[in-house]
Amino acid sequence: MITYRIDVADAHAHLFRVTLSVPKPAAQQTLSLPVWIPGSYLVREFARHLSAVEAKQGEQALPVEQLDKASWRIACDERGGALSVSYLAYAFDTSVRAAYLDARRGFFNGTSVFLRVHGRETEPQRVQIGSLPTGWEVATAMRAAQVDTRGRGRYESADYDELVDHPFELGTFWRGHFEAAGVPHEFVVAGALPTFDGERLLADVRRICEAEIAFWHGSKPGRTGVPPFDRYVFLLNVVGDAYGGLEHRASTALIGASRDLPRRGQTSASDGYVTLLGLVSHEYFHTWNVKRLKPASFRHYDYTQENYTELLWFFEGFTSYYDDLLLLRAGLIDGARYLKLVAKTLSGVLGTPGRQVQSVAQASFDAWVKYYRGDENTHNATVSYYTKGSLVALALDLSLRAESKKTLDDVMRTLWATSGGGPITEQDILQALSQAAGRSMAPELAAWVHGTEDLPLEALLALAGVQCKADPLTLAQRLGLRVAESALTGVQVKAVLRGSAAEQAGFAAGDELVAANGWRLRRLDDLAAFAGPDEALEVIASRDQRVMSLQVPAPNDVVAGPGTVSLSIDERAPRAALALRRAWLGP
Repeated sequence: MITYRIDVADAHAHLFRVTLSVPKPAAQQTLSLPVWIPGSYLVREFARHLSAVEAKQGEQALPVEQLDKASWRIACDERGGALSVSYLAYAFDTSVRAAYLDARRGFFNGTSVFLRVHGRETEPQRVQIGSLPTGWEVATAMRAAQVDTRGRGRYESADYDELVDHPFELGTFWRGHFEAAGVPHEFVVAGALPTFDGERLLADVRRICEAEIAFWHGSKPGRTGVPPFDRYVFLLNVVGDAYGGLEHRASTALIGASRDLPRRGQTSASDGYVTLLGLVSHEYFHTWNVKRLKPASFRHYDYTQENYTELLWFFEGFTSYYDDLLLLRAGLIDGARYLKLVAKTLSGVLGTPGRQVQSVAQASFDAWVKYYRGDENTHNATVSYYTKGSLVALALDLSLRAESKKTLDDVMRTLWATSGGGPITEQDILQALSQAAGRSMAPELAAWVHGTEDLPLEALLALAGVQCKADPLTLAQRLGLRVAESALTGVQVKAVLRGSAAEQAGFAAGDELVAANGWRLRRLDDLAAFAGPDEALEVIASRDQRVMSLQVPAPNDVVAGPGTVSLSIDERAPRAALALRRAWLGP
């Protein structure tokens, strides 16, 4: 069996030592490290963190030839026994996508540390956890072959794909357990504050898991199928300020801010805690929607390069729609809070000029070069397949509810059943939607997914007795500026929106706004005090150490773009709208 032993070589230097053993290697054995990790669509070049690659058979040292940025070849004696390859992996990335190691904690994804043995990917693979600091434990969803009470020992996977789909958490951490629909779940928290309320977290997450299992398999999973895992593990790393998650087949890696965890004695749910629960809901939903249901182009991952798809609007966007909706169904938020979350998403999309430039299908395909590489022009050139994709799901769900007795829930379950929980295409999605609607929904997909016009959400929400109202514009929205303000750096321009008054006046990202109409500028909103609504402004800005004067039109002369919106219940809605809303949001 192909075996990987991983040891803490030097925690202070953030180095893992990995030793790979390959029985019966090929005469010219090629090894490579993935350049990306499934679920995060960017070539991240993990091999840049490998060093000191050495190989031997028995006591015979073998030369290691590097072929390209992420692959090596070793000439072996096919009669010389097992090939042993040793190397160091630098691990100092606190995100959920790579690997991390210091004196307090270790974490790794297989794509960052395990070289792929070419030609042997379908064979069973073993992980041996070697030397760890005293007191450290191990948490992972990988099947334990022989481990002690702390989780140290051997783990096994059926093949390389499974090997790199089970992250590992190492260290001293809080660990809790619960069952959802009869399936064991484990929740690990690294770095929690002493006041952390673990029991509340477990109870709330259990409600999420039970709601999602019921969503896919019914209230009695044994009759409608069973969850596609026999054990699930949440791995949460808590830091000062962060947010993110990455889904895996039977686990998820999460990172969050310590202030967002529930504390003992608190009964209300802060916005930060609701956001954390939404992240848990999102990644857990991915267990079905992208880890099993997946783009047909992801049937077999190519770890050497980008894997393109136009369907992230479905796999990420629809998951984003359901993450907060399932918090509502689990009773963790009420309808008013849910509508507030939807309004935030809608406001974000409407405030992005790039929504009229790039379709959400294009955004999916371009994820590899645009989504994870945001800059000052991102808002003008792109749209998020997460946020707009979730609004596409909302529009489709409301359309189905208004036209038929079916819902988007039925579409998702149909796709799961007809695909056998496997790869799907856009044609499969269209067919399931049309089956639910009783008519072709190709026009909706053409306009909402492949087009750039705004979605008809105001009208669709009205059908559910929900009012959409534009909020008063802020000064930044009227001007089309996104800025950062601080006592040290003053007002700095981060982005200038396309077609805005600020763009026409000549503002650029990076400008420092110093003064206006002879007054020192501390906050952008100070501009309103320096001139009346019908008076133009002269703004003094600094760009690359050069001072310039920019003329800003009077606020009343500015033709502003969309701002934020609010959603509220329409108490005077027709009876049909009330019924639709109850079916969608509950009583």
